[in-house]
Amino acid sequence: MTRIDYCQFLASSHTNFTMTYFADHANGLSHDAINRFLRNDKLTGRMIWEHVQGDIVPSSRGCLVFDDSVLDKGHSHCIEMVKRQYSGNAHGLIKGISMVNCLYVNPETQQYWIVDYRIYDPQNDGKTKLDHVREMLVTAVASKALSFNRVLMDSWYATKDLMLLIDSLGKIFYCPIKANRQVDDSGGVLRYRRVDSLEWREFENEHGKSISHQQKISYHKNQMDTSFQSYPKCAPHQPSVLMTCGISLPSTCVLSCATAARCG
Repeated sequence: MTRIDYCQFLASSHTNFTMTYFADHANGLSHDAINRFLRNDKLTGRMIWEHVQGDIVPSSRGCLVFDDSVLDKGHSHCIEMVKRQYSGNAHGLIKGISMVNCLYVNPETQQYWIVDYRIYDPQNDGKTKLDHVREMLVTAVASKALSFNRVLMDSWYATKDLMLLIDSLGKIFYCPIKANRQVDDSGGVLRYRRVDSLEWREFENEHGKSISHQQKISYHKNQMDTSFQSYPKCAPHQPSVLMTCGISLPSTCVLSCATAARCG
């Protein structure tokens, strides 16, 4: 049995992905043989990179996309790393194994590749999802030398430290920002207030507005826009507000009304 055999099974089976089902439909393979293979075989983030790096078509306008997903293990009772956690797909808590994924997107050819991933297992390695994203981001720049100028991420990763890291690497970030984040669009005249309480003029709806963020990211300009192109075959976010950082722009964080956060 090889990885290709198992991958072909996963690709061809649309409803049942269990070892028992695989053994029942594969000649010469038993459940125990498949179980031994999966226990002994490992596919690390480094191995994924070794397989895909020769296929990647780089672009100076490339995007690095970070997002997490939960592998549903609702019927499991004693599988390692399975725990109850929030799933965006299920819109609630489910039992599963969480992965943090890193994709490289070429908006010019409309292609994308998985270039890295991490298993979220804080009980064993003590790392948060933010720790995993930071590691993969630094590795993409320092080790993989990927050509990209933008980082797309979910609101979960819209933290001050990660924003500052992305900016220090000379990249631009795009991320939805939660409605309860405290910002100021008055230049210090008014107190900080929730994002969902901001008033938007017609010009700002199109071009965004400059804001100060309560977390004291005082040298960014964040902008919200509605003109991003979608990154291929990936379901777009649908935030009420999108935040971005322009390189070497003066003072303040920024926002703008957006219907989808996309790469293009």
